[in-house]
Amino acid sequence: MAKLILSVDGTVLKEISLMKERTTLGRKPHNDIQVDNLAVSGEHAAIITILNDSFIEDLNSTNGTLVNGKPIKKHFLQNNDVIEIGKHKLKYFGEAPAQVSTQDFEKTMIIRKPPPMPAAMASPLAASHAAPHAAISSMSDTQTNMRPLVSPPPMPESPPAPSAPPPHAREAAIQVLSGAAAGRTLDLVKNLTTIGKPGVQVAVVTRRPSGFFLTHVEGASFPILNGALMGAQAHLLNDHATIEIAGVKMEFFYKP
Repeated sequence: MAKLILSVDGTVLKEISLMKERTTLGRKPHNDIQVDNLAVSGEHAAIITILNDSFIEDLNSTNGTLVNGKPIKKHFLQNNDVIEIGKHKLKYFGEAPAQVSTQDFEKTMIIRKPPPMPAAMASPLAASHAAPHAAISSMSDTQTNMRPLVSPPPMPESPPAPSAPPPHAREAAIQVLSGAAAGRTLDLVKNLTTIGKPGVQVAVVTRRPSGFFLTHVEGASFPILNGALMGAQAHLLNDHATIEIAGVKMEFFYKP
């Protein structure tokens, strides 16, 4: 799990685990990370964490947000990045993706040999070949004139039906339905795509193994998803889902 180490003037104050998708930083007590300093705005910045990735966004703070000494509006965090808000510093420690050992993989791929077929299940043809020759000589003329049993030719195997690709492997896009950019289409080719209007309302569309998700990032009110306020949690986007953000209506859809 990714974490932050909060310090001031070289003194470590506390360690914060980034357990939530959206972690807010600011002077007001309702923030997830409260920094009680006049140089820090009431709602100073927000950190969005999706799977193993995190990015920080300045929420139009008065004194700005620095990462590694440089002012940022939005920044994808990397291991050992240092965030500065006022006199306070937060060092970011990311989590490396879990590694799968070769041994475990090989165990998963083991296919056991099927047990031998019981004698009772043996083919009738095999049983007839094992019968004594005397039994054959006693057969009637009608039986001896019968044509030998011939197995029908094997039926050709039909090709397996193509399986649908997983949601994250499908191509998707967002089309603007209203406003000055109506008709414009935005292809969702990145793992994180920001939509909205900075300073008013911003959300991020993230690509995950189970599909595309919409998460609120900035703004006093939440975006509207399929006619309802979506809240602070991430929401899965279904095909042809409607989104309203910063007064603009959009539609999410999977490409054919």
